[in-house]
Amino acid sequence: MTGPVWIAAIPEKAPAEGPLRGLTFAIKDNIDYGGVPTTAGCPAFAYTPAVSAPVVTMFEEAGAKAVGKTNLDQFATGLVGVRSPYGACASVFDAAYISGGSSSGSAVAVASGQVDFSLGTDTAGSGRVPAAFNNIYGLKPTKGVLSTAGVVPACASLDCVSIFTRDVRTAQRVFAVARAREAVPAFANGSFRFGVPRAEQLEFFGDNEAAALFAGAVEKLTMAGGVAVEFDYAPFREAAQLLYSGPWVGERYVAVGGFLEGHPDDAHPVVKNIILGGKNYTAADTFRAMYKLEELKARTLDTWAAVDVLLLPTTGTTYKISEVEAEPVKLNTNLGYYTNFVNLLDLAALAIPAGFRPNGLPFGVSLIGRANSDWALLDLAARLEETRVTVVGAHLSGQPLNKQLTERGARLLKTCKTASEYRLYALANTTPPKPGLVREPGFSGPGIAVEVWGMPTRHLGSFLTLIPPPLGLGSVTLDDGTTATGFLCEPAGLQGAKEITALGGWRNYLAKK
Repeated sequence: MTGPVWIAAIPEKAPAEGPLRGLTFAIKDNIDYGGVPTTAGCPAFAYTPAVSAPVVTMFEEAGAKAVGKTNLDQFATGLVGVRSPYGACASVFDAAYISGGSSSGSAVAVASGQVDFSLGTDTAGSGRVPAAFNNIYGLKPTKGVLSTAGVVPACASLDCVSIFTRDVRTAQRVFAVARAREAVPAFANGSFRFGVPRAEQLEFFGDNEAAALFAGAVEKLTMAGGVAVEFDYAPFREAAQLLYSGPWVGERYVAVGGFLEGHPDDAHPVVKNIILGGKNYTAADTFRAMYKLEELKARTLDTWAAVDVLLLPTTGTTYKISEVEAEPVKLNTNLGYYTNFVNLLDLAALAIPAGFRPNGLPFGVSLIGRANSDWALLDLAARLEETRVTVVGAHLSGQPLNKQLTERGARLLKTCKTASEYRLYALANTTPPKPGLVREPGFSGPGIAVEVWGMPTRHLGSFLTLIPPPLGLGSVTLDDGTTATGFLCEPAGLQGAKEITALGGWRNYLAKK
């Protein structure tokens, strides 16, 4: 554990038995671990807690193994990852560029493969911006889902503990320890509507490559069954501006302002100036801002009536470390353009990877939903990480080749029918017996019963190698008009085959044999 990522190691101990056994995790150093100093990025502030924060204990009791405490923007104030006496964390893709903050070390520890997941905190976007800059996932749960006891507060009324992982499945596995899955996953497995800001409200700060990648993310969500709906970003943006241009900065002063006044030389100058500026707000300012926030919440209701989820860039651009050090406040403010409103409006958010610029730097987007949509966001992200595969015969549930799907982590999404223009044949001389699905434009049949599975895209290539001729993968149109990758048969493979279209599916054919 060297360099600016790590602040302290955690003493070795045997992990408990539980659902997270085998996973390692890191802890942002504003979260307590019993017997290990908590610095919040400021050595003079350090104290040694007797017990760990409840969120840490929960994951340890579930079998995960804590490895160490990670670097952060001091007192969790910043989205850049350079405001620390322990050094600046850099993006794992280019050491000249920022890692994002304030949960910088926690994100880099995951992105570099040193741990399986990590804990950060998120007040203004600190659990999401570092995810975007390091091509990982950052879950900012609904406020209150993960306890903030034992966490050095930034804004105690807004703070959330966040989770970083390299893939959605790990995020789901970790989050399941904290919160049981909702009975209804809302929009995650069916059709859904996603909000995209009006074109004139999108801001990429001159980063045309980021703009193109965001357009690609909109297209990908559409291909996954979503319908893009333009919405007015203005009330969300106005709420975002309240966070650092309103009395919530005073809440930061309540947390550590007294310490900074007594130790002015021990604080990062940018952090000190931001937090000490919080004492200038009055009680009247606070009430005015609270009233304004309620007004803005009301103005967002029309958007939530029209969409299930928002799709936003996590950040409009990224910066070099040297650029942030030269303009620390302005560039940090730019990074919060799409993140600062989320906790103020009591929303849930999940930052996900969304491609790479030509220079190799990653870009990320965020799925944002209403309070308690955490599981739906994770399920939707898993859907985006998957290729939908339509199976019609020996790969159906309970059939002899179904294990080729389940061994690759595929999950059953739904049972349905194809569109009416498909015929089904029982192929000759196949082991195990297999059907052949053939599209015939203009034909109007009953539709063929199929299952649609979600397979992690990274496993699609190995799955393809298992498919013998005359079968192959192509695009299959379903009865709801959507398309999915699926098994199709070459016309040459129909020699000696028996048409079974009228039976409506392979299971019906097997039952009549």
